[in-house]
Amino acid sequence: MSEVSSRAQRVADQIQRELANLIQLEVNDPRVGMVSITGVDVSRDLAHARVHITVMNTLSEDSDVNEATLSSPGELDKLEIEENLKALTKASGYLRTLLSKRLSTRSVPKLEFHYDSSIERGQQLSDLIDGALAADRKLHGE
Repeated sequence: MSEVSSRAQRVADQIQRELANLIQLEVNDPRVGMVSITGVDVSRDLAHARVHITVMNTLSEDSDVNEATLSSPGELDKLEIEENLKALTKASGYLRTLLSKRLSTRSVPKLEFHYDSSIERGQQLSDLIDGALAADRKLHGE
């Protein structure tokens, strides 16, 4: 893999900060829920930016649904992630226009949104470690 230039990294960091604010304040699509931007990768020529997002669970009125969706990723979570990605992809042109007013670059990269499952994988690994520790304590009678 090629090393990212410091300028591209600075632009990526600024895009991440600005997009976090813009998504929260400017995107009025009801499909966009609690979205967190985990990272931005900008191409060498600053023409494309891959925006990595995670979607936090939104609570519904039904507590049984909340229990099911908060415990492990299921079909509802996948649908919510897909809807958020669709809405952000649809709003990417608008977000790019708003970014052009905030960035001090000649051109603004085309935004491509992708789901980042690293937090989900981290939680699964943490649960496995906790389960192994609990089994070890039970086995050794502590």
